[in-house]
Amino acid sequence: MPGTLFLIPNTLGETEALASVLPEQVQRITSQLDYFVAENAKTARAFLKLVNASHPLSKPLQEITISELNVNTPPAALAGLLAPLLAGRDGGLVSEAGVPAVADPGADLVRLAHQHGIPVRPLVGPSSLLLAVMASGLNGQSFAFNGYLPTDAAQRSARIKELETRSRKEKQTQLFIETPYRNTAMLEALVGACAPGTLICVATDLSLATETIRTQTGAQWKSQLAGGKAPDFHKKPTVFLLLGQ
Repeated sequence: MPGTLFLIPNTLGETEALASVLPEQVQRITSQLDYFVAENAKTARAFLKLVNASHPLSKPLQEITISELNVNTPPAALAGLLAPLLAGRDGGLVSEAGVPAVADPGADLVRLAHQHGIPVRPLVGPSSLLLAVMASGLNGQSFAFNGYLPTDAAQRSARIKELETRSRKEKQTQLFIETPYRNTAMLEALVGACAPGTLICVATDLSLATETIRTQTGAQWKSQLAGGKAPDFHKKPTVFLLLGQ
């Protein structure tokens, strides 16, 4: 019988209060595994050190196998990552932040696990996208995640207007993210491209002690930026949401 692929959520940023974001059962299951697939082995080890503080690992950290899966991993290498599970060993897929396989290269591995009959078990943990939808006050019945928008200013503006039109027509909340050091440029682009009444939410450092979430109209954000009061979100992970009115 093949082993089980556990989908293990990670924290959304640096925190010592692991129990506040990850259930005890998740920490316990994680501590019992000795094979992991992660985007970055170094940060995965840091995560396991946090788990070990409350739930001792089944093996010394240096004896735990961590294989990497990221945007540079060729599709042909995925089968090898599942070989230990096909041999009967349980394994964990860990994201850099939040839940694996959502806005994450792990989705391809999960699909292949299903094709090979490997049981897949998702575990409960923080998702920045769902937390942002919950806290935004925008439509939680229909929403879409659009990943990263174009970095070219003209293309980005056109894409924002396209999403705003879809949002208004379908009453669907649109979500997207940006490289943290470009957060200010993204908010300025939103204010410049969206109608004054469009609702825009900026959700930063979700689940962390520095968390901030604010929903305002485009006009309100424009006034705030003009007054030199940009959100404190430089180089901080942020989810942007909009809903055309």
